[in-house]
Amino acid sequence: MVLLSGSFLLLLSALTAGVIPSANAATLKPLACPAIPSNPTSTSNSKLPDPFTFAGGTKVATRDDWTCRADEISQLIQKYELGAKPPKPSTLTASYSGGRLTINASEGGKSISFSASISLPSGSGPFPAIIALDGPSIPRPSNVAIITFDTNDMASQASASSRGQGKFYQLYGNNHSAGAMMAWSWGISRIIDALEITPSANIDTKRLGVTGCSRNGKGALVAGAFEPRIALTIPQESGSGGSACWRLSDDMMSRGIDTQTAREIVGENVWFSTAFNTFAQSSVNTLPFDHHLLMGLVAPRGLFVIDQTGIDWLGAPSSFGCMKAAHRIWDSLGSSDTFGFSQSAGHNHCSFPSSQQNQLNAFINKFLLNQSTNTNIQETAGGYTYTQGQWDNWTSPTLGGSTGGGSSSTSQPSESSSTTPSTPSTSTTAAPPPPSPTAVQTAWGQCGGIGWSGPTACVSGYRCSAINPYYSQCIP
Repeated sequence: MVLLSGSFLLLLSALTAGVIPSANAATLKPLACPAIPSNPTSTSNSKLPDPFTFAGGTKVATRDDWTCRADEISQLIQKYELGAKPPKPSTLTASYSGGRLTINASEGGKSISFSASISLPSGSGPFPAIIALDGPSIPRPSNVAIITFDTNDMASQASASSRGQGKFYQLYGNNHSAGAMMAWSWGISRIIDALEITPSANIDTKRLGVTGCSRNGKGALVAGAFEPRIALTIPQESGSGGSACWRLSDDMMSRGIDTQTAREIVGENVWFSTAFNTFAQSSVNTLPFDHHLLMGLVAPRGLFVIDQTGIDWLGAPSSFGCMKAAHRIWDSLGSSDTFGFSQSAGHNHCSFPSSQQNQLNAFINKFLLNQSTNTNIQETAGGYTYTQGQWDNWTSPTLGGSTGGGSSSTSQPSESSSTTPSTPSTSTTAAPPPPSPTAVQTAWGQCGGIGWSGPTACVSGYRCSAINPYYSQCIP
């Protein structure tokens, strides 16, 4: 049995109840949580692990149970996939000048300094803000500040040989278990720490979002999962390592449907802990989690997953099934309308389509601008289907309550009789028109690969780099 501290208990319990922790957190009794088994990866499970069963077999029946289970999921993902996220450093100071927030952090005799640019809207503020990994690829909403976080400065993602490079590793050592994405999550948490002690930045720290596209979409999801002060998480076209589930992606490949699997992605970059290599190269079925549980760490806070169906490498069927499974966590917490997803028809990678604008507005207006909007959104242009029981052979308890600012009574899309998320045999995606000779691709957009007929040149400051035979991307 593990005892969670009173303050930690109140924080997690508050998140599942949709309230802000009070100042008397330390006066609460510790919560007795089941201990994690010594070897939770010893059993192979081809289905998505049950969110509502502890690794030791105990069932989740109450909100306190879910508080413990969420902590267990967090520990397992850190240990076996992403690496450990260090707590707030012993010393942290900040300053703001000329649209730039500077953060100074010290720990164990080492110090680093990094910064983030802040673009404020007109008006008096304090303003809600979206933290954008390497800048936004969604349209900037009015009345919302944009905070640009430099991922490579914190943890380099230049290639598979860039592990241990960046400010994070200068502070914690280049052998730290955290992969680049967890290092980014740590950096984003420090930005929030800095904003809380720097009122001159004019940011409302109770109304913060995070976003990114492609590799940065993966990072945005990780940041939202491991930082409870983020009110709205908006990963865009994050694919494998983001909104897709490892097991579902492997199943797609076994059926001849191209996508990116764990086995391929660990050789591409340093986003994950080296501990993940063993599972990626052997079998992801021994992982005691999958990415429906990563998304579940956001619950019941706001999550809007932006996706598309036109790029095989993104694995849209896998993401669809993974999100449907994850949504059952929000359902159990009485927060069905605080997690939504939209998979549009195909378009250039990271080029936000106007068809998703109203859906994005609904989530931003609700979680960042405190407006009443309809966020009951579960849409795909792919015609994918998902039947409970094929991948998620578990039952969902009713943990009660309406949380996160939304209604718990929502009609869900009807389920078909299909037994697995699949690409419909009758659907086709039209090839994009040939580009003009001067066409260039946007930052992080696709610029090449087998079958690609779009722009092959990148905007200034980015290069077209081959990720695999099917996909090249504009990266800095």
